[in-house]
Amino acid sequence: MKAITVFLCSLSCLLSLGQLGQKDVTVKKTLKLMGTRFEVTVVAPNEEIGYINIDEAVSEIQRIEKIISSWDENSETSLINKNAGIKPVKVSPELFGLIERSIRISEITDGAFDITYASMDNIWKFDGSMESAPKEEDIQKAVAKIGYKKIVLDQKNQTVFLPEPGMCIGFGAIGKGYAADKAKELMVSKDVKGGIINASGDLTTWGTKVTGEKWLVGIANPLSKDKVFSWLPVIESSVATSGNYEKFITLNGKKYSHIIDPRTGYPTTGVNSVSIFAKQAELCDALATAVFIMGRDVGLHMINQMDGVEAVVVDSDNKIHKSSGIIFDMNP
Repeated sequence: MKAITVFLCSLSCLLSLGQLGQKDVTVKKTLKLMGTRFEVTVVAPNEEIGYINIDEAVSEIQRIEKIISSWDENSETSLINKNAGIKPVKVSPELFGLIERSIRISEITDGAFDITYASMDNIWKFDGSMESAPKEEDIQKAVAKIGYKKIVLDQKNQTVFLPEPGMCIGFGAIGKGYAADKAKELMVSKDVKGGIINASGDLTTWGTKVTGEKWLVGIANPLSKDKVFSWLPVIESSVATSGNYEKFITLNGKKYSHIIDPRTGYPTTGVNSVSIFAKQAELCDALATAVFIMGRDVGLHMINQMDGVEAVVVDSDNKIHKSSGIIFDMNP
């Protein structure tokens, strides 16, 4: 489990809050997309229209997955990786823009966020198959392939080139947020009154509940995961959480987080989870990973310099720290 858990009112909860006499209903569907659990909630005139809206949102997420997935051999991302050290690959303006924004986030975070981290995927395994830590030599070889500054973008021809054989890009730390943003954008364009796109805890909202109340996310007490000790309104906004509770390995009694520092090639320590609040889920997703890697003090210092972005960090002692814009008492 994550140290910071997102809680959302269920359908029955929403209905009990005073839907009587109102025409709109809340419709929700949970399914697996992009290798993770997505939950799509919409406010609609009736259930039939609500499910049609959800299906449209799901189709948009699937469309994005076909572009950015490194597991799909035919995706634009896979073509870029296959041609590393060989030739530039012409891509869609959509993917080109996502890569440009990713590089800007890398610059802001001093490389803590880096889409070229994907060369580490074959070094650390978090599927239970690893019996010992990777060799230092293998780690350093993989790290040598990492570096967002190496990515060659040709704006005129809309091409992407990875100049070294073995270089890879991956969108695991930004893709879910981007997909959530795009699904929300589609729903807003179709005049869907309100809803939530929740990509396994990376979520974005718009509008209000059926009752007209604000959508709320709950921050769980890390010492008692099922208890909420503070609720935050999320208005036309997003939140994403990176935590070390769901994916990790233990080797020789030492716990290793699945979140790898692309600058060193080693799992990060000192932080249990990071939640980022901002307008765009894409930015929340990327910064949650970056702050996790940067650590509590450096990460919060960076967030405090950014307009419209806030953070809650739970350190390895389960102590809670927050950015300057979060004003409520965070002590459990």
